[in-house]
Amino acid sequence: MDSIPGTFFASLFNSSFLLADFPLLEVSGAAILIIILLLCSALISGSEVAFFSLSPNDIDDLKQENSKTSERIIKLKEMPRTLLATILISNNFINIGIVVLSHFVLGKIMPEEIFTNWAIQIGAADYLSFLDLSNGDIAWLVENLIKVVGVVFLLVLFGEVAPKVYANLNNVKLAKMMSGSLRVLNKFFSPVSKVLVNWTNYIEGKLEAKAQKASLMSKEDIDEAIELTVRHDDNAEEEVDILKSILKFGDVTVKQIMRSRVDVIAIEFRTGFREVLKLARRAGVSRIPVFDDDFDNITGILYTKDLVGHTDAGDEFEWQALIRTDLLYVPESKKISDLLKEFQQQKLHMAMVVDEYGGSSGIATLEDVLEEVIGEIKDEFDDLSEIDFTKKNEFIYVFEGKTLLNDMCRVMDLDTTTFDEAKGDADTIAGLMLELFGQIPKINAESSYNQYRFKIVSVTKRRVTQVQITLPKKT
Repeated sequence: MDSIPGTFFASLFNSSFLLADFPLLEVSGAAILIIILLLCSALISGSEVAFFSLSPNDIDDLKQENSKTSERIIKLKEMPRTLLATILISNNFINIGIVVLSHFVLGKIMPEEIFTNWAIQIGAADYLSFLDLSNGDIAWLVENLIKVVGVVFLLVLFGEVAPKVYANLNNVKLAKMMSGSLRVLNKFFSPVSKVLVNWTNYIEGKLEAKAQKASLMSKEDIDEAIELTVRHDDNAEEEVDILKSILKFGDVTVKQIMRSRVDVIAIEFRTGFREVLKLARRAGVSRIPVFDDDFDNITGILYTKDLVGHTDAGDEFEWQALIRTDLLYVPESKKISDLLKEFQQQKLHMAMVVDEYGGSSGIATLEDVLEEVIGEIKDEFDDLSEIDFTKKNEFIYVFEGKTLLNDMCRVMDLDTTTFDEAKGDADTIAGLMLELFGQIPKINAESSYNQYRFKIVSVTKRRVTQVQITLPKKT
């Protein structure tokens, strides 16, 4: 019995496979067209990577060139979804053409007689008898397997992998080369791409709305479950607050719990030692930031316990040698759950909070993070109340403008989300007043929000300093 490979080579030289038996011109033309389509597929696929890997610096360079090509690239980048839809539509049409032409060419080069002969050999093989297929079925499987594997190999290697690797290394060059063609394709396929983009936006909006609704419903359901399941005794309210705080823990940002820079006790690097001791005694904290000239330039942290052995030293003592420089910088938008992990990993208790411009906004401590869950923590150094407020009666409170909204809500026994819809990006009472009034209000100005009345007690040219809040009377 002849082997299957032997049959393959015999078939190649069979008279039915000679070039004279099929139209050479048609096959050659189709093969050339396949090569052209593969080149087009490579350029289109590479364009996807080229355009969507352009960095902000690349865009800035293109804007400075001020050429027609760069303008086309920028305009295409301004509508990324439409551009992506055009690329995908074009690529699919090209790939369909490659598949159809490849089927035609392979059908001419390798007629059915070849696959029939292979099927006879395969069917006669003892080690393949388990297939239990007829010769016609085997011939069909072999023919389609060869065609599918061959076409997929061509498309993946020459139409996807190779051009995308090249585009990743030469994104600007390829984007310039393809900008004109893609603009033409963009206009040609605009009716189809608009439908796809609009449909995608519609589905995305529905999914986002559904996800947000599910998230809100789940939190509300969990809140209700907490209130129903916690036992009703003297400590029930505290347990409910702690459980709800744990639930919201991952949504709280550092900006909401930090101590702003105007309230941070810090030491200037060149301060005399005796003055440092006085400040440390008066501050009553375990860690004090040290800055050079300006609070934006923090050089380290001074641990007050390191001063204990030097209390008798003179003013010339170089206390700067005690400064610890292992600082942790975190952005305002960081979640406190992530900050807690960093505190644990780096074995630190204090972080410097920076704004979007790199300036120091304030500090956040491990105590601040834990207080968000278990409530106010008091130690032997704390005052009776760190929150500066006056309670006139059961319904009227006066707070400092710098007081955090979360702290205000805790004092008045309100849910910390009470003013979420009105506060915007504000985290303090003064910020809430600016949101409600739309400007720095005048003294005695009043405003209301959901039956809560606010009255400006004192104000400067730059900020609100004191606010009176009147709670709605319980019915």
